Amino acid sequence: MLSRNEPQVYARRLRAVLLRSIPLLEARGIVIVILAGAVGLMSAVLVTGMSEVVQGLHLLLFGVQPGGRLSAMFSLASPVQALIPMIGGILLGLTVIWLRRWKFRTPVDPIEANALYGGRMSLTDTFIIAGQTMISSGFGASVGLEAGYTQVGSGLASRLARAFRLRRNDVRILVGCGAAGAIAAAFDAPLTGAFYGFELIIGIYSVANVAPVMAAAICASLTAAVFGVVPFPLELSGLPTLTASQYLPFLLLGLLGGAASIAIMHLVSLIERGFARLSIDASLRPAIGGVIVGMLGLVTPQVLASGHGALHREFAMNYGLTVVASVFVLKLAASAISLGSGFRGGLFFASLFLGALLGKMFAGAMALISPATGIDPAVAAVVGMTSLAVGVVGGPLTMTFLALESTRDLTLTGVVLAASIMAAVLVRETFGYSFSTWRFHLRGETIRSAHDVGWMRNLTVGSMMRKDVRTIDASKTLAAFRKEVPLGSAQRVIAVDSRQHYLGVLIVAELHSDLSDGEMPVLSFARFKDAVLVPSMNVQSAAETFQRAGAEELAVVEDFTDRVVVGLLTEGHLMRRYAEELDKARRDLSGEG
Repeated sequence: MLSRNEPQVYARRLRAVLLRSIPLLEARGIVIVILAGAVGLMSAVLVTGMSEVVQGLHLLLFGVQPGGRLSAMFSLASPVQALIPMIGGILLGLTVIWLRRWKFRTPVDPIEANALYGGRMSLTDTFIIAGQTMISSGFGASVGLEAGYTQVGSGLASRLARAFRLRRNDVRILVGCGAAGAIAAAFDAPLTGAFYGFELIIGIYSVANVAPVMAAAICASLTAAVFGVVPFPLELSGLPTLTASQYLPFLLLGLLGGAASIAIMHLVSLIERGFARLSIDASLRPAIGGVIVGMLGLVTPQVLASGHGALHREFAMNYGLTVVASVFVLKLAASAISLGSGFRGGLFFASLFLGALLGKMFAGAMALISPATGIDPAVAAVVGMTSLAVGVVGGPLTMTFLALESTRDLTLTGVVLAASIMAAVLVRETFGYSFSTWRFHLRGETIRSAHDVGWMRNLTVGSMMRKDVRTIDASKTLAAFRKEVPLGSAQRVIAVDSRQHYLGVLIVAELHSDLSDGEMPVLSFARFKDAVLVPSMNVQSAAETFQRAGAEELAVVEDFTDRVVVGLLTEGHLMRRYAEELDKARRDLSGEG
């Protein structure tokens, strides 16, 4: 039986053999590209496996025909099948109890890993999320598998990168490659997968990242094709020629998609808070949510699972405005209840389906209000699909390439890009989060993207402060202070009470030049009485405190309640250390050093 460290030992040996036997691999960039290709291949295999498991569950539990989709069914075969999401909720609740018993931490997803932990992800977290996602979608909850896909792709990529002892930025790139490969395999869209990796997981597009990310996406797409994964392309034919006068209505649709995405994210968090206020144990909430989702599934199975089949049905059929609007409301409710009650999954594909429905509703409304505009429902569905998804998922270029690779229509892609940018601008300026980063915000995190800020968090006040701080009793007189602290012996002294609690900063030169009565207490000369730092503050928070106070030097206290002085930090030293770490991060990003 292998010991825990043996896989890493073998990986190091393999890397050493490769580097000795193939001189070309001594070039770091080539190594990363080769590993990225392997990551793409593994991601495609895992995506295929997860998809087959879920399709098998749909076949077994709902009687879906081979090659069919649950959400494409016109009705459930039996009312008893409406209880299947509840059973899935019970199984998911059992996993919650098991994880609680063994005190597992909250899993880290690829965006959080790249933003805070240098791309480090746990394989245990990865397989937990994958398993819970397959249970959720397989039993009919209205969630997508894309979150599970990107988790397994990125998780294995992170493990591979660390086994080869790659440096921080290279680990982050491979994590992005894993997610890119997963999305490319799921949609048969390498450009979509690549830009998903750039925009959402790595957080930046650069020349150094292009080769590995594209290698992963292309390898994943080709591997998925070998396994016979059903491609995503939308069959749209006979689309009318777009005119310049139609751009304005489609830009309006982009804004509506952005506004709808914000409403959806708020709705999910509102339902989540509602379940929490019911004082129901977290292990029971998915079962309750499953009951509601099952009841909605009785109305129309289009609300179940991710919605692949329902989306294709919407493009193939020409339903009336009332029917489309009712399906939109039901799908929105099912997705929000599924996620709010604790089912594992994401809104990636649900947002595509909801956006397509929004686009068709927009086209129907425009036909009534202004028939002369000639808005085609299929075009509006594609524009709405990408616009709403941009708001929820983030990444306007990702969604634009998805439209291009799905429809194969370059003319349509231009209006999609314009509408997507409108949606992205609206969401960024009025809300500031995608669905993933919004959930981080609800947990108390402040990250808004995958940009690497982990090094900034590690650069804390406690690691930069001077501990040899000079203090003086604030009750002493000015004359006593001048005698104890001669001019030139120090620039600043911290005023404290008898228990060493902070009361303010004393500028030595000011106290020696003051002409007032020498019997005045030095406390009356104290400055920055309300501005202090604590050791756990990161460099960004500390810099903001310096700026607000207008100070060059601030005291560091144990906590904001007792304010016991433990050190001193100057703004100059803070900014110097920040500049050093920023320069190091930039060198890592550009591949120098």
